[in-house]
Amino acid sequence: MSAWDQCDLEELYRRLERPLYNVVYRLVWDSEQARDLVQEAFVRLWDMRRRVEPATVEPLVYRIAINLARSALRRRRIWRFVPLAAGLTASRAAPDATATPAGDEARLRRAIEALPPELRDVVLLTSFTELRYPDVARVLGIAEGTVGSRRHRALRLLRETLGGVRDERRA
Repeated sequence: MSAWDQCDLEELYRRLERPLYNVVYRLVWDSEQARDLVQEAFVRLWDMRRRVEPATVEPLVYRIAINLARSALRRRRIWRFVPLAAGLTASRAAPDATATPAGDEARLRRAIEALPPELRDVVLLTSFTELRYPDVARVLGIAEGTVGSRRHRALRLLRETLGGVRDERRA
């Protein structure tokens, strides 16, 4: 991928920053952290540009961002318990540990967080990006049919939890 340059990355960033942010935000539920993770994903993509094929660049940047978000969530969970285990005050808790989103966003957040990770990833990628099933399959490394079945299960669980979610096909 020697022809890949800074202009290509900037164009990719302009096109994918918003949908990528939408997915990452719904994983970490912190706007500043989501912006940072999206930027970090593009930095990592730039660092590996010589090894990336143009056909796989979009799924790759989604995969990088999702992995970064999951790592951030693991670190957040660990820091919530470290001070308590050490007998210290809980002042080292994650920044949003005391924040409580209100109303519908809080219900949606709890419902999405309650989904198993494999269902959560599919519903976020199909609902908050412009990715089609084949692209989501490449991002997650699963079969295209699996994307559809996981999305169906995720939306069914969300409907049960929230009392109704519209199912707009994006295949």
